Amino acid sequence: MKVMRLLSSLKHDESERGIFHLGRALVKRGHTSIIVSSADTDHELVKRLERDGNIYHQLSLEKKSWLSLRQIWPLRHLIEKHQPDIIHIHSRTPAWILHWALRRAKVARKPKLVATMYGFYPLNSYARALLNVDCLITVSDSVSDYLSKGLKEVKNPPRSIIRIYRGVDTRNFPYRYNPSVYWIHRTFAEYPELEHKKWLLFPTVIGQEYGQEWLIDILGNLSEDFPNLHIIIMDDDSRRDVVHEEFMQRINALELRDKFTFIGTKHNDMREWLAASNLVLGLANQPESIGINVLQAIHLGTPVVGWNKAAFNEILKPLYPQGLVKEDTAYALCKIIRIQLENAMRPQITDKFTMQQMIDETLEVYKSLSESDASKPLEPAVKSRSTQKEESLKIKR
Repeated sequence: MKVMRLLSSLKHDESERGIFHLGRALVKRGHTSIIVSSADTDHELVKRLERDGNIYHQLSLEKKSWLSLRQIWPLRHLIEKHQPDIIHIHSRTPAWILHWALRRAKVARKPKLVATMYGFYPLNSYARALLNVDCLITVSDSVSDYLSKGLKEVKNPPRSIIRIYRGVDTRNFPYRYNPSVYWIHRTFAEYPELEHKKWLLFPTVIGQEYGQEWLIDILGNLSEDFPNLHIIIMDDDSRRDVVHEEFMQRINALELRDKFTFIGTKHNDMREWLAASNLVLGLANQPESIGINVLQAIHLGTPVVGWNKAAFNEILKPLYPQGLVKEDTAYALCKIIRIQLENAMRPQITDKFTMQQMIDETLEVYKSLSESDASKPLEPAVKSRSTQKEESLKIKR
């Protein structure tokens, strides 16, 4: 089986997309894995792919760029050269380039098309090519629900929709992982204010939709009872935009600046911060489609607090229901955090939401498509919450 995957970039969080793990699994099982992306051929990520046995081709498939249309002929040439059985599209711009490239492609057998929908994309003309595939993979039931409601107005819906959760590589995020002594010493040398504190980790940047304003409510309600409470934000305090400036001005006006540490991502040590924190916060105001940092924290055994909606609900409900905040209020949020700080209960070790599970289910999709006739629809590899719901997702055969 030959599988070609089209990406705008390799810089996206690999733990969400599993690009490297999936390529390695394809090669290990005797298949051919072809990656097409915008990354330079001398990039370290490309070298990593090639070391694993993937075939790499560089094409400029940057998001929302009309210049990407110049890649129609080069992509058609690659398709004619490799004659892939499956083409997996990971974003909308490559989907459109592929749409035009296949128009006059000389192939012995038309490849089956797979796409992954990673978020709550607007179902407009730009998304049309991503939806016009043999199988669309959604990353959560929340995305599937959103999609099923919006597909009524889509002219060419997918032949089949299958939910495959993103997974965590449990080898890199093992349960009860402890950061090294070197990392701890380096961290305290760089951020001495973190010693002897309870760490609440906000594992994202400051942004309109990420919910950083709730952090002020947390400190306002809990600092008196927990004077050593300290919030760590995975953002750089030198970054400047309107939302960031407003947040900084507010915490300075409330004299809370010494309760925050901005660490950025310069050391590429998210695992260590997730493992060392007392609590990880999922406070996004907009529904999260994946919630990968929350999922990684649970696999590490770190307590998590998050809103009872979208991906946070789908992850926390089966794995750590103690961390669900069922009302979007400061009172409900602080109540759950207080309980977690007073009675630290770690999540149990789990075999759900793993990278291996994601890979196995994706390979099963490839196999089913490559073996099926064009007139025979793909049966869902993963069932949703109910038979009735699954039936609603089996769009026009």
